[in-house]
Amino acid sequence: VETRARFGYTAPVGTTDDGRFRRLTVHLPPDYAQRLFAARREGAGDRQMRQIIAEGFREVYFQDGGSRAVGLSDVAINDIDYLDLDY
Repeated sequence: VETRARFGYTAPVGTTDDGRFRRLTVHLPPDYAQRLFAARREGAGDRQMRQIIAEGFREVYFQDGGSRAVGLSDVAINDIDYLDLDY
């Protein structure tokens, strides 16, 4: 997934949760692709699809698979400039 968008999130006290534009290219684990395809088959809307991608970005990019930002939750993708999916 490659995107340029504003990412917002809920973070623990003492850290910043200010959303800001980021350009990210992240290889999400296969289970996220499966969730996206299943959601698409079931007629999911844009909001639900963005939430699945945001959860993947939280796990892979922001939390680095659990090695940092463990208290980070509720990542949201807003103000999408572009979003490119490659599978």
